[in-house]
Amino acid sequence: MNTNKQSVEVTVAGGYNPQVITLKKGIPAEITFNRINDQGCLNVVHSKSLGFSEELPLNVKKTVQIPTDKVGDYQFSCGMDMFSGKVEVK
Repeated sequence: MNTNKQSVEVTVAGGYNPQVITLKKGIPAEITFNRINDQGCLNVVHSKSLGFSEELPLNVKKTVQIPTDKVGDYQFSCGMDMFSGKVEVK
């Protein structure tokens, strides 16, 4: 059984797609953000509860590691907190 890693790609364009990401508890996970338009505050993505803050240059993929040790719902959002998404660890 190969359950080494969970990887999800999120397209950033006027919001986050997908907006809700579901991960399994206890399996290392990463999210790769790919910003494909230059709309304002989406040039930063951050999550206090998941412990990351990244600048998202246009058309450059940025990968963040996601802790999956605790079950729960964790928010991430743009620099101005106008657009948000959610990571569910189950």
